[in-house]
Amino acid sequence: MSEKPGATVNPGLNILALLIHHESDGSGPPVLLLHSGVADLRMWDPQWPELIAAHQVVRVDLRGFGKTLATAGTYRDADDVREVLDSLGISRTAMVGSSYGGRVAMEFAAAYPDRVTQLILLCPVYQGLPPTAALKDFAAAVAAFLEAGQLDAAVDLNVQTWLGPEADDPTRELVRKMQANSLRLKLVHPDGGPETSEIDAATIDIPALVVSGARDMDYFLAVAQHLAQVMPKARQVELAWAGHLPSLERPGEITQLLLEALL
Repeated sequence: MSEKPGATVNPGLNILALLIHHESDGSGPPVLLLHSGVADLRMWDPQWPELIAAHQVVRVDLRGFGKTLATAGTYRDADDVREVLDSLGISRTAMVGSSYGGRVAMEFAAAYPDRVTQLILLCPVYQGLPPTAALKDFAAAVAAFLEAGQLDAAVDLNVQTWLGPEADDPTRELVRKMQANSLRLKLVHPDGGPETSEIDAATIDIPALVVSGARDMDYFLAVAQHLAQVMPKARQVELAWAGHLPSLERPGEITQLLLEALL
């Protein structure tokens, strides 16, 4: 007998879940929000009020982001997410992932397919395609800034690269703060980080909406098209106005998209 979304899975004291900062509010079908690699759970502030009016919504700070400390050694973000969901008694949930959060959502769906009702992937990260020249150049520039101790320059490049023209000044400042915080946290354990095993997207047989931005880097446009082709139950929507972080660029429009897309 299949479990209903939100059914209890023996919640209780879980030390790892306590270390992963997370928030939960609202009632209704569960939804998990996973942030991008230049942000933390605050990126979902614009969507939060309307989503919790219709759903039980959980958002987390992955390790090395927001209020969750970086750690030494390797770990799996998907397993951290599982521990948080278990601690909240959530057995099945929809997952919304932005950029790196989209990769974590796919990792979770690949590892625990019975626990995911659907995926909404906003400009997701995916390692199944070779990087383009633009992505290589960006990564090299950020690495050079960090090697030289120029943290502010690395942060500024991230903000300039990942936010499209629709983002306003307060949003750019928020992303700047979130990214600077994350880079500082990671300096404490520079050798720590998540495992980066490749995901076979073709095996993720779960309803999925892949959202891409026409103004995003070429690599992520290719990723969105690839995922829509190989994931058995995926469809793609491309937003003509969007860069890499549409939920921060036009928050109201993405809130409405999420509310309409969530089953």
